[in-house]
Amino acid sequence: MAGHSKWANIQHRKGRQDAKRGKIFTKLIKEITVSARMSGGDPNFNPRLRAAIAAAKDENMPAENITRAIKRGTGELEGVNYEEIRYEGYGINGAAIIVDCLTDNKNRAVADVRHAFSKNGGNLGTDGCVAFMFKHCGSIFFAPESNEEEIMEKAIDLGAEDVEINEDGSIEVITPPNDFLTIKEAFEKENLKFEMAELTMKADNEVELSGDEGTKMQKILDVLDDLDDVQEVYTNAVIEN
Repeated sequence: MAGHSKWANIQHRKGRQDAKRGKIFTKLIKEITVSARMSGGDPNFNPRLRAAIAAAKDENMPAENITRAIKRGTGELEGVNYEEIRYEGYGINGAAIIVDCLTDNKNRAVADVRHAFSKNGGNLGTDGCVAFMFKHCGSIFFAPESNEEEIMEKAIDLGAEDVEINEDGSIEVITPPNDFLTIKEAFEKENLKFEMAELTMKADNEVELSGDEGTKMQKILDVLDDLDDVQEVYTNAVIEN
């Protein structure tokens, strides 16, 4: 049993995403473009592109937007050349933060990320300073009062790495990165409704922050997430609301 604030944190993230639909589309288009550029435009032979397309469809992105993004990545259409950069740092009470960017201006990206940390009580660290605390995996999150027995049985059958039952009753199924889409699609076929499913960097150990510390930590995460060059923000902080 862990993380009795997990459900509240997931709800906060979903609320922010719903409020920023335009930016979600921009992030997804960038991810599709870079994935296609790196490993080709056929999702059957490019797992990263397949995952990006699935995420775009989950957000109801029009098919023509997806096709254009793939063509920009493969060079069939002219487009911006984005560079992948990862920044690592510390938030309130030393909580770990990873910031993944796709940018066409590395100097702007690092300046904006550094400013977001320093202005809000955090510190930008060096490469590798916190990444060792996280593992790359798939995460499928079910709401409290979901059918725990059925989800656990299905997860085991599908080869999930772990199933975590949180104190608030929410359930998180952890998958190997390469099996994430297969397991996610299997849950969908079984009509086992999940609240959120994503490839993520999951912290090995979490830090709970509450009150003023939690508010300050959330501010750092929100400011980072609002930056145009930022794709994803990961943390080991679980914030009490």
